[in-house]
Amino acid sequence: MSEKSVTPPKGHPTPKQRAGSAPPSRNPYAIAIAIGFVVLAGAYFLTRSGGDQGPSTEASTATGGSSEYPFAVGSPGPGAMAPGFSLASTDGGKWSLAERKGSTVLLYFQEGVMCQPCWDQLTDIEADWPKFKALGIDEVATITVDDLDALKQKAQIEGLATPLLSDPDLGASKAYEANKYGMMGESTDGHSFVLIGPDGAIVWRADYGGAPKYTMYLPVDQLITDMKAGRVG
Repeated sequence: MSEKSVTPPKGHPTPKQRAGSAPPSRNPYAIAIAIGFVVLAGAYFLTRSGGDQGPSTEASTATGGSSEYPFAVGSPGPGAMAPGFSLASTDGGKWSLAERKGSTVLLYFQEGVMCQPCWDQLTDIEADWPKFKALGIDEVATITVDDLDALKQKAQIEGLATPLLSDPDLGASKAYEANKYGMMGESTDGHSFVLIGPDGAIVWRADYGGAPKYTMYLPVDQLITDMKAGRVG
């Protein structure tokens, strides 16, 4: 199958204003969403400040990374063939993993539009793209359960060049079990990275979003360090 053209960012994004918070709502659903956002924001603050989130009632699944940014390695993991998928993309049409054969692709599964730290992560990846290119990575794509219209709006707000892929039925997310490493149950993804080589095999994986830290943002240099240390093949 022919190799797709590389779509990584061409330059560093300029600083931009973040979208303001919506007015408080008395709707129970909106209140629940707001509570979830506060929880995510608290986790983000602790991650940025290096603070301890305290003892967890869940057993740690960490298998790698630093003490500040531990991660699990989910299934399928390194050495396994990456499950194929085709998802609607903000670039237009479908983004198909099979069409990337011959390229090295970094998949970034994340919580979605309500998780601002997740988008800060992507902004920083774009800004530091030469570091990823130096590792032989041709392209990055991010996957969330949000609908395509919401992702298009988010891409415009954040000024993102990366393809944002919509997985509302969790087809791809469940195939990679990326929805098992989040703060909001299994209805969304966590904060998972899967690096896929030119032959379609997974060469590195890290799921940061699970217990004990529930990390929703990590510095790019830490991500690069973890990738270098754990990459196979």
